[in-house]
Parts: sequence; structure tokens; C-alpha cells
Amino acid sequence: MEHSHKRFNPKQVNKLMSTERHQLLQPEKLIDTLSVKASDVVADLGSGAGFFTIPLAKQTKNSVYAIDIEPKMMQQLKESALNQSINNINELISNLNVIPLEDEMIDKVMAAFVLHEVDDLQTTIKEIARVTKQGGKVMVVEFEAKETESGPPLEIRIPSSTLEKLLQENHFENIASKSINESNYIVIAQRK
Repeated sequence: MEHSHKRFNPKQVNKLMSTERHQLLQPEKLIDTLSVKASDVVADLGSGAGFFTIPLAKQTKNSVYAIDIEPKMMQQLKESALNQSINNINELISNLNVIPLEDEMIDKVMAAFVLHEVDDLQTTIKEIARVTKQGGKVMVVEFEAKETESGPPLEIRIPSSTLEKLLQENHFENIASKSINESNYIVIAQRK
């Protein structure tokens, strides 16, 4: 069953790439928390138009897999990468119930503002665990489960404690979460 009411409207892509959002989230600073090395293979789940993908691609000389369900967003990402002469991004169209990557091929996984949109959170977390190498790191950025001025409806937001529990149940350890502003939090975890 599709839950398209959960999905971000691609016509609003300018909001995702806005200067205000950049100032609020500081993607480069957030990505530093993931400690991406030049040799890392990286996946950006729910990559959208590349808000996090582009800075990730600048930090590794290896492949970055940008995975999103929306072809229009992918087209914008391709254009942005081309304009900045970035050529290590591989765009893949997929929902996150089945991540089109091989087992244990990813060193660092970014899943920013996407898990609240997936059809089955448990399945997606299992898929993230499957594609992440042992010792690999995952960073999830999500909306606090409280009313805020912007963001998705409260009923689809994921409390950080729920996310931590799901990661723990699915082969992750060293799980830490923290607020990054009044609306958002990050959870970092390492694959056992």
C-alpha cells in the first residue's frame, strides 16, 4: 500500500535547497559527525536534490550512492553535480523497502528526513543494516515527535527513542542521539 501522503512534494524542492534550510541544518557540519574518509563508500538514502549528497561527495573520492524514489529530484541532483564537476555520485531510483545495493558494501550511511516517509520503518532499518559494512556508521536526521512550525504531520514523526530501539534490534551499537535544533535530532550508530 502506498503512503504518498507521507512523501515530500517534489514541486517544493526549492524549500529543501534554500539558504534558510542550509543555515538551520549546516549540512557540512552535520556530515562531519559521520567522519567520512576519502576511501569511504557512502549512501545517501532519500537524497532528494542533493542537500547532503553533494557535500558527502566532496568528502570521499569513492562512490556515493544517492537513493530516492522521486525521479525529478534525481534529475536536479544530476544537474547540481554536473555544475560542480562532481562525478562520483551514482543515482538510484528506489523506495527504501529494498535498497538496491549489495550486502555490506557501504561504509557510511546518511538517512536525512526520509525515515518518517517510508512505508515500513522496520523493513527499511533491516535494509540499512544489510547494506552497511561491519563497523560502518549510520547517521539519521529526523524531526522531533512534537508540534513544530514546519515539517511533516506529528503522527508520522519518529521519536528518537523509537529509532534508537529499532537500530539496536537490527545489529547496531554505540547508538547516540542529540538535538541539533528545536525541531530536529540526529542518531548515530555503528554496525556490529
